[in-house]
Order: sequence, then structure tokens, then C-alpha cells
Amino acid sequence: MIDAKVMSRSFTYNGVKLPDPDPRMTPEEVKTIYSNQYPELATAAITGPEASGEQLQYSFVRAIGTKG
Repeated sequence: MIDAKVMSRSFTYNGVKLPDPDPRMTPEEVKTIYSNQYPELATAAITGPEASGEQLQYSFVRAIGTKG
């Protein structure tokens, strides 16, 4: 028999761990919330999830581009 577990999520940005504000939110909604604190997240990509232990790890990756 297989046991199904709900895995908790964690988010990281620029090496900073960000807690999951609400497990019912999509990763995109979480990014929107944190973009108030980290404005550069507005254009960031979301990578993951990657399973790490009993957590699903998402990362916000800043878009790399040139200004001008």
C-alpha cells in the first residue's frame, strides 16, 4: 500500500528562504506577494518544484537581461 503525503513547500530567492504564505496559493500567487518586498520578482521565473526531503522546493530566478 502506498501512503500519500502532502508535502510542504519552500521558496527561495537569491539564496534567501521564503516561507510559504498559504499552501492553497499557486507559486505564481506567492511570487506576487513577495514581489512587494522584492520588486525584481515581478519579472522572475519560477523553477521547480524539486523534491528535497519532505519539501517541494521552488526557486524564483531573476530574469537576466540588459537595460537600455
